[in-house]
Amino acid sequence: MEDRPAEPDAAPRWLDAQDKAAWTGVASMIMLLPGRLEAPLQREHGLSLFEYLTLSHMSEAPERRLRMGELAFLTNGSQSRLSNVVKRLEGRGWVRRSPDPGDGRYTLAALTDDGLAVVRAAAPTHLRTVRELVLDRLGDDDRAVLGRITDTLALAFPRP
Repeated sequence: MEDRPAEPDAAPRWLDAQDKAAWTGVASMIMLLPGRLEAPLQREHGLSLFEYLTLSHMSEAPERRLRMGELAFLTNGSQSRLSNVVKRLEGRGWVRRSPDPGDGRYTLAALTDDGLAVVRAAAPTHLRTVRELVLDRLGDDDRAVLGRITDTLALAFPRP
Protein backbone atom coordinates (compact mmCIF):
# COMPACT_ATOMS: atom_id res chain seq x y z
CA MET A 1 0.00 0.00 0.00
CA GLU A 2 1.39 3.37 -1.02
CA ASP A 3 0.82 6.26 1.43
CA ARG A 4 1.63 9.16 -0.84
CA PRO A 5 0.18 10.11 -4.22
CA ALA A 6 2.21 9.47 -7.34
CA GLU A 7 4.11 12.38 -8.86
CA PRO A 8 1.97 14.10 -11.52
CA ASP A 9 4.52 13.41 -14.27
CA ALA A 10 5.13 9.80 -13.25
CA ALA A 11 4.04 7.05 -15.61
CA PRO A 12 0.59 5.73 -14.71
CA ARG A 13 0.42 2.54 -12.68
CA TRP A 14 -2.01 0.58 -14.86
CA LEU A 15 -4.50 -1.73 -13.20
CA ASP A 16 -3.87 -5.44 -13.30
CA ALA A 17 -6.84 -7.82 -13.51
CA GLN A 18 -7.31 -7.97 -9.73
CA ASP A 19 -7.09 -4.18 -9.35
CA LYS A 20 -9.50 -3.66 -12.25
CA ALA A 21 -12.04 -6.09 -10.78
CA ALA A 22 -11.83 -4.41 -7.36
CA TRP A 23 -12.11 -0.89 -8.77
CA THR A 24 -14.94 -1.79 -11.16
CA GLY A 25 -16.86 -3.25 -8.23
CA VAL A 26 -16.39 -0.12 -6.14
CA ALA A 27 -17.29 2.17 -9.04
CA SER A 28 -20.44 0.16 -9.74
CA MET A 29 -21.56 0.43 -6.12
CA ILE A 30 -20.82 4.17 -6.09
CA MET A 31 -23.04 4.63 -9.12
CA LEU A 32 -25.85 2.17 -8.34
CA LEU A 33 -26.36 2.28 -4.60
CA PRO A 34 -27.51 5.89 -4.02
CA GLY A 35 -30.38 5.64 -6.50
CA ARG A 36 -31.47 2.26 -5.20
CA LEU A 37 -31.42 3.54 -1.61
CA GLU A 38 -33.29 6.71 -2.55
CA ALA A 39 -36.12 5.23 -4.64
CA PRO A 40 -38.10 3.71 -1.73
CA LEU A 41 -37.58 6.82 0.42
CA GLN A 42 -38.85 9.02 -2.39
CA ARG A 43 -41.77 6.75 -3.24
CA GLU A 44 -42.95 6.08 0.33
CA HIS A 45 -41.96 9.29 2.15
CA GLY A 46 -41.20 11.97 -0.43
CA LEU A 47 -37.60 12.21 0.80
CA SER A 48 -34.32 12.21 -1.07
CA LEU A 49 -31.56 10.07 0.40
CA PHE A 50 -29.65 13.23 1.33
CA GLU A 51 -32.70 14.66 3.13
CA TYR A 52 -33.19 11.39 5.02
CA LEU A 53 -29.53 11.23 6.06
CA THR A 54 -29.65 14.86 7.19
CA LEU A 55 -32.72 14.22 9.37
CA SER A 56 -31.33 10.91 10.62
CA HIS A 57 -28.01 12.37 11.76
CA MET A 58 -29.81 15.14 13.63
CA SER A 59 -32.13 12.59 15.26
CA GLU A 60 -29.11 10.77 16.72
CA ALA A 61 -27.33 13.90 17.96
CA PRO A 62 -27.52 15.20 21.53
CA GLU A 63 -30.59 17.41 21.86
CA ARG A 64 -31.27 16.56 18.18
CA ARG A 65 -29.03 19.39 16.98
CA LEU A 66 -25.70 19.73 15.21
CA ARG A 67 -23.51 22.48 13.87
CA MET A 68 -24.01 22.85 10.14
CA GLY A 69 -20.34 22.06 9.45
CA GLU A 70 -20.55 18.82 11.39
CA LEU A 71 -23.80 17.92 9.64
CA ALA A 72 -22.18 18.58 6.24
CA PHE A 73 -19.35 16.22 7.18
CA LEU A 74 -21.72 13.51 8.42
CA THR A 75 -23.86 13.67 5.28
CA ASN A 76 -20.85 13.90 2.97
CA GLY A 77 -22.31 17.05 1.46
CA SER A 78 -20.91 20.47 0.76
CA GLN A 79 -21.87 23.39 2.98
CA SER A 80 -23.79 24.84 0.05
CA ARG A 81 -25.77 21.66 -0.66
CA LEU A 82 -26.56 21.16 3.00
CA SER A 83 -27.66 24.77 3.40
CA ASN A 84 -30.10 24.39 0.50
CA VAL A 85 -31.51 21.13 1.87
CA VAL A 86 -31.83 22.49 5.42
CA LYS A 87 -33.63 25.54 4.05
CA ARG A 88 -36.10 23.22 2.32
CA LEU A 89 -36.51 21.14 5.49
CA GLU A 90 -37.06 24.34 7.49
CA GLY A 91 -39.83 25.25 5.07
CA ARG A 92 -41.52 21.95 5.88
CA GLY A 93 -41.20 22.64 9.60
CA TRP A 94 -38.82 19.74 10.20
CA VAL A 95 -35.66 21.68 11.06
CA ARG A 96 -34.85 24.99 12.77
CA ARG A 97 -31.60 26.90 12.40
CA SER A 98 -30.17 29.22 15.04
CA PRO A 99 -26.83 30.69 16.09
CA ASP A 100 -24.80 28.39 18.33
CA PRO A 101 -25.15 29.92 21.84
CA GLY A 102 -21.68 28.62 22.71
CA ASP A 103 -20.07 30.32 19.71
CA GLY A 104 -22.15 32.62 17.53
CA ARG A 105 -19.83 32.09 14.56
CA TYR A 106 -21.53 28.72 14.04
CA THR A 107 -25.08 27.83 13.06
CA LEU A 108 -26.96 24.97 14.66
CA ALA A 109 -29.53 22.86 12.84
CA ALA A 110 -32.11 21.37 15.19
CA LEU A 111 -34.62 18.65 14.38
CA THR A 112 -38.18 19.59 15.35
CA ASP A 113 -40.73 17.17 16.74
CA ASP A 114 -42.37 17.04 13.30
CA GLY A 115 -38.99 16.28 11.73
CA LEU A 116 -38.40 13.52 14.25
CA ALA A 117 -41.76 11.99 13.33
CA VAL A 118 -40.77 12.05 9.65
CA VAL A 119 -37.41 10.36 10.20
CA ARG A 120 -38.98 7.76 12.50
CA ALA A 121 -41.55 6.95 9.82
CA ALA A 122 -38.90 6.71 7.08
CA ALA A 123 -36.28 4.78 9.07
CA PRO A 124 -37.87 1.33 8.62
CA THR A 125 -37.99 1.88 4.84
CA HIS A 126 -34.32 2.87 4.75
CA LEU A 127 -33.30 0.02 7.03
CA ARG A 128 -35.21 -2.53 4.93
CA THR A 129 -33.48 -1.30 1.77
CA VAL A 130 -30.01 -1.25 3.35
CA ARG A 131 -30.54 -4.81 4.57
CA GLU A 132 -31.93 -6.06 1.24
CA LEU A 133 -29.25 -4.46 -0.92
CA VAL A 134 -26.17 -4.79 1.26
CA LEU A 135 -26.09 -6.21 4.76
CA ASP A 136 -28.23 -9.34 4.43
CA ARG A 137 -26.24 -10.39 1.36
CA LEU A 138 -23.06 -10.60 3.44
CA GLY A 139 -22.04 -12.99 6.15
CA ASP A 140 -20.62 -11.84 9.47
CA ASP A 141 -17.03 -12.10 8.24
CA ASP A 142 -17.77 -10.18 5.04
CA ARG A 143 -19.53 -7.39 6.97
CA ALA A 144 -16.50 -7.11 9.24
CA VAL A 145 -14.17 -6.96 6.22
CA LEU A 146 -16.41 -4.37 4.55
CA GLY A 147 -16.23 -2.24 7.70
CA ARG A 148 -12.43 -2.44 7.74
CA ILE A 149 -12.23 -1.60 4.03
CA THR A 150 -14.49 1.43 4.32
CA ASP A 151 -12.61 2.63 7.41
CA THR A 152 -9.33 2.36 5.49
CA LEU A 153 -10.71 4.16 2.44
CA ALA A 154 -12.21 6.91 4.63
CA LEU A 155 -8.67 7.87 5.69
CA ALA A 156 -8.27 9.43 2.23
CA PHE A 157 -11.00 11.92 3.21
CA PRO A 158 -9.83 13.49 6.45
CA ARG A 159 -12.38 15.16 8.69
CA PRO A 160 -12.23 18.95 8.50
